[in-house]
Amino acid sequence: MIMLSSSRIARPPAGSIPTGPGVYMFRDAHGRVIYVGKAKSLRSRLSNYFAADLHPRTEAMVEAAAEVEWIVAASEVGALHLELSLIKEHRPRYNVRYRDDKSYPYLAITLDEDYPRARVMRGSKRKGVRYYGPFAHAYAIRDTLDLLLKTFPMRTCSQGVFDRCRRRGRPCLLFHIERCAGPCVGAVDKEEHRRIVLELCDFLDGHTRPVLQRLEAQMKEAASRQEYEAAAKARDELDNVRKAIERQEMVTSESEDLDVVGLAQNDLEAAFQVFFVRRGRVTGRKGFIVDKVEDLDTAQLVARFIERLYADSEVPKQVLVPVEPDDHDVLERWLTEERGTKVRIRVPERGAKRSLLSTVTQNATQAFTQHGLKRSSDFAARSRQLNELQGTVGMDDAPLRIECYDISNTGPSEAVGSMVVFEDGLPKRSDYRRFAIKWTAGPDDVAMMGEVIRRRFARFLAEQSAPQSPEELKERRFAYPPNLVVVDGGKGQLGRAVEVMDELGIERVAAVGLAKRMEEIFVPGRSEPLTLARDSEALYLLQRVRDEAHRFANTYHRQRRGKRMTQSALEGVPGLGPARRRTLLKHFGSVKRIREASLEDLAGVKGVPEKVAAGVYQHLHHGADGAGAPVQAEQEAS
Repeated sequence: MIMLSSSRIARPPAGSIPTGPGVYMFRDAHGRVIYVGKAKSLRSRLSNYFAADLHPRTEAMVEAAAEVEWIVAASEVGALHLELSLIKEHRPRYNVRYRDDKSYPYLAITLDEDYPRARVMRGSKRKGVRYYGPFAHAYAIRDTLDLLLKTFPMRTCSQGVFDRCRRRGRPCLLFHIERCAGPCVGAVDKEEHRRIVLELCDFLDGHTRPVLQRLEAQMKEAASRQEYEAAAKARDELDNVRKAIERQEMVTSESEDLDVVGLAQNDLEAAFQVFFVRRGRVTGRKGFIVDKVEDLDTAQLVARFIERLYADSEVPKQVLVPVEPDDHDVLERWLTEERGTKVRIRVPERGAKRSLLSTVTQNATQAFTQHGLKRSSDFAARSRQLNELQGTVGMDDAPLRIECYDISNTGPSEAVGSMVVFEDGLPKRSDYRRFAIKWTAGPDDVAMMGEVIRRRFARFLAEQSAPQSPEELKERRFAYPPNLVVVDGGKGQLGRAVEVMDELGIERVAAVGLAKRMEEIFVPGRSEPLTLARDSEALYLLQRVRDEAHRFANTYHRQRRGKRMTQSALEGVPGLGPARRRTLLKHFGSVKRIREASLEDLAGVKGVPEKVAAGVYQHLHHGADGAGAPVQAEQEAS
């Protein structure tokens, strides 16, 4: 490991760097990892970073670095695995950043539940759930499901609806219109319902011919028996299944599994589009916007994208790309290991696959154009807001990082504070923080604001001064100071915030207060507030930041108050501890529904003994605490 000796990181002695494959990490003066890379030869690659004519982006990274370290790997594929895990762990600021251009919905079949259901899901994937897609829009999933549920009448309702129908012994409307087999009321048993679910999964996997043959046979058989109503029903189901199949565009004549990657780019950004083809049909697509903070040519960019795409995605048999990626052989070996069978990465030269690649590339170009127009418009507006705010407050630099603090203290207890962060005029939700007020007693908003500011900046100073392990660096909860602190309130709150920051020695951080009543802006050292025009760009930005902090604080306050009141409604029952309270709430959904349940329903909950169930029933219906406070708790919980 080599430490910084001047304004630029010192060059390691050549003989100290291994010649084999491995991963290297640059860290800044605070120990944060700012860049992770892999190399066939660590010595050769690291030497390039100390050349005289570096690319400006590479030079900026090296200037920000204070030390470099490396880890030797057994092979190039091993180095790739290690690089991906380190990038995922540290999120280095100088590595290429990939953003989904939207949150794509999936059709999810929850096979991990006793009675699986079909639903629209977004975000991270869950173990035991089978996903289909992604789809461009959620309504495309619902339209497809609407066509298929007549043939595969599986459950689509929420857990709350399912439990309510089961308790009442009456099915919902979906059962009556023949779009659910009715497992909630025992119209089909668990095994029969799962068979229906697995048939739907098999159909969505591309095995459509058996379903078509079965429905055609049912239609003809019913017609031969002169059961024309049953024949018409089979005919309608057959039409619906064919329409669902037609929605998946056929793009290859063979039943192939492949992904097609299209690319459009300029010097600063790039857009990727990926079409997922399964059994010759497009089953979904996904788009990414890339910030090119690394100096990469097209082959390297495609290689990095493939690494990120398949770090947590299904690997197909074949990947079609616009240019051959860097480290082609290493990538193929890695994907082959991930899939378990041979995977090919190739550039199609002619035929249907070349035509398909052109189509995907056109989609990437259109997405890139739309992103450029939107970003240009947004960037211009944000620049005006930040520049005007800089002039209003009298800052030397534009407030690229703004932190806003609010206190929610609407009740006798559970006071909380919030911290929201805006970077470049946009919310950065990963840096939002919540504070449960610990030291301040009574409804004193000024003192509570001082506590929140003190805890935030004391943590910042501690993280800057103390040596940190990689696990501690991974948190980075308060690692970055703001350019501007905004407090929701007037002179009192602002004065206390500035006083605390001065006590802690926080420098080069401006502060303002924004009062709700007249939207007045208070600035330290100025007796009278500033009043900006209603159409002011700076005022608009401050209002957005303040409103977001207010929303975040109120949400946290309601959560804590609701949790406390829900727990208090069920406290005092002999034998009912935290685990059994959670069991009851999970089973019934709220305190209100626990109150509505009969003694038999309570006793039927798994894990709750009859004696405890009787105590709960007595407590909620006849106990001294059962007639007052729980009413409000019910409203909070429901």
